[in-house]
Amino acid sequence: MSRHFTNRMIFVALAALAALQLSVAAQASGQPSGSDDDAAIRENVRQLEAGWNSKSGALFAKPFAEDADYVVINGLHIRGREAIGAGHQQIFDSFMKETTLALTVKQTRYIRPDVAVVHVGAHLKAPKAAEGAREADAAITLVMSKEKSGWQIVAFQNTQVANDRH
Repeated sequence: MSRHFTNRMIFVALAALAALQLSVAAQASGQPSGSDDDAAIRENVRQLEAGWNSKSGALFAKPFAEDADYVVINGLHIRGREAIGAGHQQIFDSFMKETTLALTVKQTRYIRPDVAVVHVGAHLKAPKAAEGAREADAAITLVMSKEKSGWQIVAFQNTQVANDRH
C-alpha cells in the first residue's frame, strides 16, 4: 500500500469516529427521549389546565416538584408546590374564578434524557361578568425533570404576550 493511501484511510477512519461521537453527544443533549416521555410531559401540562379550569389550587400544583420555582406573569417568584397551590387557590377563589385556560405544548426540547425545556402557549378567557370580557395570551417556559415518580415541573416562567385583543 502506498503511504498516501494509508494516510487517507486513517483520515477517513478518524472522520467516521468523530461523526459517531458528535451523533452520540447530540442524542445525549437534546434529542427526544421517547413517546412515553412526551406523553407524560403533555399529561403534566393537561393537569395544569384541568386544575385551573376546575379552580383547584391543589390539582393545578400537582405536577410541580416539591421545591419548584414559579415566576408569575407579573414577576412574582413563588417557591414550592404547596405555595404554588395555595397562591392559585386564592386567585381561583377571587378575581380568576370565572376564567378558563387553554394550554398547548408548542415544543419540547430534551436537554438530557431526564431534563426537558417545554414551551407552552396559554390562552386565558374571562367572561363579561369578570372584569369586562377579556382575553390574554402568554408564553410559558417549563423546565421538567424526570424523577423516580415521573416527570415533574421544577421551574415555571410565565410571560404575557402583547396582542390587540381586548
